Amino acid sequence: MTEFDPEKFEDKYANYFPELQKAYKNAFERMNDTYDSELVHAIDQQILNESEPFYEDGEFSVELPENPTDRLSAIIVDDKKLDAVLSEYIDEIERELRRVFDLDD
Repeated sequence: MTEFDPEKFEDKYANYFPELQKAYKNAFERMNDTYDSELVHAIDQQILNESEPFYEDGEFSVELPENPTDRLSAIIVDDKKLDAVLSEYIDEIERELRRVFDLDD
């Protein structure tokens, strides 16, 4: 495991790109096993492709692009279902970031 340094995370793509890729890939695979694969793929490609992970006050968070649900055009889905799956996907990415950087509680 890579030793995590919060200060290095400010330049995360230079310092932790492989770990970020791994966390996002693991989250995608877990979500794809649990939810409709078309919906998960659409969220991944049209919403999360411009998301930004952050580390602050001991916690990871994922910031979404502006109007994230409006970006989804590859699939028709009920807003309530989209919000629920997107929320779970973000939670999964945050869990994977903690796991990849060995910061699980």
